[in-house]
Amino acid sequence: MSPAPDDRSLKGRRIAVVLFNLGGPDDQASVKPFLFNLFNDPAIIGLPGVFRTSLAKLISSRRETSAQANYALMGGGSPLLPETRKQAEALQTVLAGRLPDDEVRTFIAMRYWNPLSEETAADVAVFGPDEIVLLPLYPQFSTTTTESSLKLWAEVYAGSGHSRTVCCYPQGEGWIAVQAEAVREKLAEAGDKPMRVLFSAHGIPESLIEKKGDPYQEQVEATCAAIATAAGLASDAWAICYQSRVGPMKWLGPSTPEAIHKAAEDGVGVVVAPVAFVSEHIETLVELDIEYGELAKTLGVTPYLRTATVGVAAPFIDTLADATVEALDRSEGAAPFGPGCRADWKACPHLCEKRAA
Repeated sequence: MSPAPDDRSLKGRRIAVVLFNLGGPDDQASVKPFLFNLFNDPAIIGLPGVFRTSLAKLISSRRETSAQANYALMGGGSPLLPETRKQAEALQTVLAGRLPDDEVRTFIAMRYWNPLSEETAADVAVFGPDEIVLLPLYPQFSTTTTESSLKLWAEVYAGSGHSRTVCCYPQGEGWIAVQAEAVREKLAEAGDKPMRVLFSAHGIPESLIEKKGDPYQEQVEATCAAIATAAGLASDAWAICYQSRVGPMKWLGPSTPEAIHKAAEDGVGVVVAPVAFVSEHIETLVELDIEYGELAKTLGVTPYLRTATVGVAAPFIDTLADATVEALDRSEGAAPFGPGCRADWKACPHLCEKRAA
């Protein structure tokens, strides 16, 4: 008698898609531990463990009150996890239609707050996947975000499955299309007033580009150029700037406040477009909308408009689905979806694999 067929083979593959993001505190009580986890990451503060941990405790204690005040402006906590859950659900629905013979499940792994990677790794292991796609919700690769998340995942995941990584998608078609449409809508809202589009990305220290070979700046520039082309912007109608600087080190510039000052000098209004964030959170709802909005008002920059993040816009979710399906069909461990790095950046995981081959 022939052995009974394997139930799993009849159902197709089990596919786990793990979405990575930074995370954010759920409430006022979790602000301090969130900040500690952030500053205790060696990708953020590159000191030896004992010194980094001591400094992280000091920074999180000193910043707790001011950070709590900012999160209070959003109801007490970050909306990042609820928004990411919506993205995960939307992606799972699209993938179920694309891969009807497989069982696809999306998981969320946050770097600095719940659900932390350790918890998610255990959940994925219980699912018992045949295939795993690691899909950061950071369109541009950086050592401070994607690399940090993937490194931790490699340390904590011990389950089954053949893993492939989408290391970046700075020019993913749907990612670009949603933002280009948002820019066009805001410019139409401004009417015939002279305007400048400011593409604002989260900044990183320049030393990461120079010493670690971080491709982030190049990829941000590629994203912005693609949006500008899709939106039909003239070359003098847009500029790139960087927000969220902390500490005494030299960061990528110009800063977003500097770009707003320049707009005031030139007598133009601005449309601020966040080009490194896929969900609304403190850097968009507080920093861009409130802090920089007040700066623009003080300087007489009017109108001051801001495009929404892509959220669950269908073209963006389709891009994530396309990236997932493409990853399942390739043998490489890490690769971009669409154009990735142009230069031979030392930190690029795809180029690292090619160099090691």
